[in-house]
Amino acid sequence: MTSTLSGDDWCYVGVDAGSGSVRAALVSRDGRVIATAEEPVHIWQPQADHYEQSSDDIWRKCCSTVKKVTEGIVKERVRGIGFDATCSLVVLDQNFQPVAVNKDGVKERNVVMWMDHRATEQASRITATSHRVLSAVGGVMSPEMQPPKLLWLKENLRGRCWTEAAHFFDLPDFLSWKATGSLVRSLCTVVCKWTYSPLDGWDDSFWAAVGLQDLTENNHSKIGERTCCPGSPLGGGLTPEAAAELGLEPGTAVGASLIDAHAGGLGVIGADVSGHRLPCETQPITSRVALICGTSSCHMAVSQRPLFVPGVWGPYLSAMVPELWLNEGGQSATGKLIDHVVTGHVAFSQLKERAEKRTQTNLIWPRISF
Repeated sequence: MTSTLSGDDWCYVGVDAGSGSVRAALVSRDGRVIATAEEPVHIWQPQADHYEQSSDDIWRKCCSTVKKVTEGIVKERVRGIGFDATCSLVVLDQNFQPVAVNKDGVKERNVVMWMDHRATEQASRITATSHRVLSAVGGVMSPEMQPPKLLWLKENLRGRCWTEAAHFFDLPDFLSWKATGSLVRSLCTVVCKWTYSPLDGWDDSFWAAVGLQDLTENNHSKIGERTCCPGSPLGGGLTPEAAAELGLEPGTAVGASLIDAHAGGLGVIGADVSGHRLPCETQPITSRVALICGTSSCHMAVSQRPLFVPGVWGPYLSAMVPELWLNEGGQSATGKLIDHVVTGHVAFSQLKERAEKRTQTNLIWPRISF
């Protein structure tokens, strides 16, 4: 990709930590993508339904991709950076070091991926409580949300993981913390995946009902004492350590993070469609539905008032757009099913070889002109 950036223009960096890779983009003030970079991240599958990653590995790939897209530019021109990521569970100890989320005790593997279904039985038990917080998740607790995963860790790794753990992060919040040192959680993560209410805060009776009352201790310090809307500035911006690792200036503004699908949803919901003759051109953003596709697919819409729909996640207040209610639903295995069909085809190996040769022949690295 080639583009230009005027000599005195500001630019911004967006980082997307997906299921299989981290991607970064350098974007001009008027929204033009100047450069992109991508790095794969490792996934471990020690047994069926268990998917684990390393927060250190993910952060390293964030740093390397950001350095690639900002190579050769004056760093003072980068006015801000933001992160989105999968809603995976990151576990750290009191010194912010990785804690193993596996029975092998491998600390490097300290992330329970969003698509990990080890906690299906715990999710069913949580649903059976019929607690009032479940009304905001369609009445059913998904094993891809954080309470079942936390309960699984407590019940299966109490002597190791649970006793050592001092901080449980959604991956987007981990990246924001890594960049700024701020423990403030984004409403996007805690509302959508942790049962937090922007109006009422944490519901301690829920955590007690599901056997996780210890998470309410010390003003919920393990899961988040303070929250803010996505995009809100965090702390004093990049810490000196994070700035050095990312190749940016200390103090560069950092916005509170988003779950990856919600970052895509925000882009679609808020897109300027004027002049495109679309039915929604003259309508409010509450008339739009966003379809975000990746490893999973998600339909997302916002409304002025809360809408409760059985089997549909939400309504989530300010989880994507401030002061608007979000509902979402979809298929968590869409991209994976496509992968299965493609890789299972008899001609897959032959086509893969041809594609790799074509890529090596035609590869052109992005350049930035000034």
